[in-house]
Amino acid sequence: MVVALLWVVAFLNYMDRQMLSTMQDAMKMDIAELRQAQNFGRLMAIFMWIYAFVSPFAGAVADRLSRKWLVVGSLGVWSAVTLAMGHCTTFSQLYWLRAVMGVSEALYIPSSLSLIAEYHTGKSRGLAIGIHTTGLYFGQAVGGFGASLSTALSWQQTFHWFGVIGVLYAVVLVFLLKDIRRETAVTLKAPAQKIPVGRSFAMIFSNVAFWTIIFYFASASIPGWGAKNWLPTLFHDRLDVPMDQAGPVSTITIAIASFIGVMTGGPLSDRWVKRNVRGRVYTSAIGLGLMVPALVLLGLGKGYLALILAGVIFGIGYGMFDTNNMPIVCQFIPTRLRATAYGIINMVGVLMGAFCTEVLGRMKDSGNLGLAFAIFGGVALLAVASQLLFLKPVTDNME
Repeated sequence: MVVALLWVVAFLNYMDRQMLSTMQDAMKMDIAELRQAQNFGRLMAIFMWIYAFVSPFAGAVADRLSRKWLVVGSLGVWSAVTLAMGHCTTFSQLYWLRAVMGVSEALYIPSSLSLIAEYHTGKSRGLAIGIHTTGLYFGQAVGGFGASLSTALSWQQTFHWFGVIGVLYAVVLVFLLKDIRRETAVTLKAPAQKIPVGRSFAMIFSNVAFWTIIFYFASASIPGWGAKNWLPTLFHDRLDVPMDQAGPVSTITIAIASFIGVMTGGPLSDRWVKRNVRGRVYTSAIGLGLMVPALVLLGLGKGYLALILAGVIFGIGYGMFDTNNMPIVCQFIPTRLRATAYGIINMVGVLMGAFCTEVLGRMKDSGNLGLAFAIFGGVALLAVASQLLFLKPVTDNME
């Protein structure tokens, strides 16, 4: 029930943020600043900068307060922001609303993943988190239809109605979502037992393996965020098709392939870790390894066949990597610190993504967007090497 309820939230999470990436053509007719790709990159990046800096504190809050109410509040606020974006008339209004969305969405991932990790032990953790992750991918895919919806309705109405849907679903969660801390005596912590915020950060950063997790997560986040924010534009330019075709083709290709990667990588790591405690690390490394040639082909390939094949390989690899992040964190970080730890790595990953998003805006203006994707293949290769060389867990569930 928890995974099913949170799947819908994950879907709305990525759909609301992804719609913007495919509606540039429609929005720039009303907001002149968006006619420059660099300004559009700034609009995408402000969300990521705010999201990144709030993430560690969001994780610390999730380790101390009700994760249910953090999920409900996060969904309610970002949905209200989405609704408000449908009534914007200036670039400045859009810019600041995207900043507020970054704050609200930052609370969701650490809260939801740590809640799922508590409900599901090692024997089902990879699959449970993987199923939840597919909600993110399907949200990304549906967000790819933003250009089509903005043509059929308007970009204003598209934001308005999806915002309304999110607010209503937040009300549903108030009655159906349960917080495990209120139900299970084992996980209930008395106030005196809670770890002070400063000490929790110190404990996490003193773990040498955690620095490796930060490095490979950040390295993989560069191509990951680049694909989320700029792949529709790459397909649009490379295939010379309208954005209302390029958006769905690119996002659906990645989403379906990522779904396959998640549903392969989650169960595979759950079984592999029973025979070898590094099974989750190996599964994640396989996924990252697949991303290397895929990124090169995305950057340099031509024609539908090459780009879609590259998108499929990239999506499968990213799904295998993505679904094993929290399970790997659970191998090195104890239960009471997991949301904080995931918030930290989320911050670093998104900061790298924000940086690359702005760089890609400039690369797009200079006509070198494809070359940037090819270079990202080398970055993914560094992530694979760091995982295999330095991540050596001794347990599947650090208490």
